[in-house]
Amino acid sequence: MKIYWTKINKIVEETSEIKTYFLDCPEDFTWEEGSHTHLGLKGFNAGDKPNRSLVRHMSISTMPYENTIGITTRIREKCSEFKTVLRNLDVGDEVAIFKTHSNVPLKREGKNVYLLSSGVGLATFRPLVLDYLEQADNVKQIHSLNVDSTRDFLFPDIFKTVAEKNFTAEFVDNRKDYYEEVKSLAQDKEGLFYIVGSDEFLVENIEVLQELGIKPEQIMLDKRENQLSNFFKENLTV
Repeated sequence: MKIYWTKINKIVEETSEIKTYFLDCPEDFTWEEGSHTHLGLKGFNAGDKPNRSLVRHMSISTMPYENTIGITTRIREKCSEFKTVLRNLDVGDEVAIFKTHSNVPLKREGKNVYLLSSGVGLATFRPLVLDYLEQADNVKQIHSLNVDSTRDFLFPDIFKTVAEKNFTAEFVDNRKDYYEEVKSLAQDKEGLFYIVGSDEFLVENIEVLQELGIKPEQIMLDKRENQLSNFFKENLTV
């Protein structure tokens, strides 16, 4: 396993609780849309065993052509040890990145794509949307639906409806309206549904979609293949 130590080159306050940490790109570090990485803070590998409280699985919210690795995360006033340390880092400080992988690249199968997310989960979808807006081949359209009770919606410069590109961005501030819209979107029995959020959020969405006839192979999660069985009903194979 290769560990890349790199520096923070910029910190942007996206909303009152959400920050993006922009990291220098190591020379041979590569990734694709929908990628996540493990972010390690100083001291995480100092002892005989890794200090797991100083490591988190994080989505990369930028595309390689942006020449920076973006890590977007919510940091509340009361937070974990990891986020407390992260909150106190500044430009020039070093962090580690390793075990980078994409579970949710953009599928180009000539179908409609629906991006379902909660809160900062939208960060995972930012690169997919940029990739689509740059090159729409073999994707009919993309519809993004995000629910965030804070109403402090993320990336409004990217997540805005562009009719000529067949891209629609929709935000709601409560779960009731959100699931009503999910049910409406699920009328498309051929669509591809990407879901990002808490495990509870994933399970709720999958139940709604499956009840409406959406098959597991149409549902994409930011999870490793060996984790997928934890989210789908036992009588359905993934």
